Amino acid sequence: MAKTQDKKISVILVDDHQLFRNGLKFILGEIEGLEVVGEASNGHEFLQLLEYVKPDLVIMDISMPGMNGIDACRHALSKDPKLKILVLSMYGDDAYYNTMIELGVKGFILKDSDNKELQNAVRTILSGQNYFSQELLLKIIRNKNVGPAVKLSKRENEILSLICQGMSTIQISEMLHISHRTVERHRASLLEKTDSSNSIALVVYAIKNNLVTLNK
Repeated sequence: MAKTQDKKISVILVDDHQLFRNGLKFILGEIEGLEVVGEASNGHEFLQLLEYVKPDLVIMDISMPGMNGIDACRHALSKDPKLKILVLSMYGDDAYYNTMIELGVKGFILKDSDNKELQNAVRTILSGQNYFSQELLLKIIRNKNVGPAVKLSKRENEILSLICQGMSTIQISEMLHISHRTVERHRASLLEKTDSSNSIALVVYAIKNNLVTLNK
């Protein structure tokens, strides 16, 4: 997975518990080509790190003293909207999910997820896709109001279904035998029609409004 033979994929861990960060480092150490290049125990320390380190991925806790994960993500993404952030969530963090989605984080995972799911989430986000723990997605959907009805074309429905399956633009284009530009045009139309700020918000909207079905 390494970018080149010489440069490894860099990760910053942000969590206020050293023991938990140690556990994350152990799990991430099983991913070839990945290196933890920085650690922070709160949002302030994380933002200071960003002045010197430009990571490929940030794994961010929500609840921390000083500056929490929400404010840290807001500041970091305002400076670098392309920054990839995977949020660590606990049960009871539901109130923050929509805010984090709107900010542009790339995924959520429960802190008690197993090693395999964490590694899968990391690989998925590093590949350019979003990752959302299905259990968390279901919680958000149950707590989110149904949006206004939208009318989608047959092609938009096809592309929406594939987006909800986690497929990238390239994968969708190959499956439907259409150009990358056409896929992106339809994606932009879907975001506009559903008033979604990003792909995760689009998936939540689609499932909540029964535009696609989530396997339980």
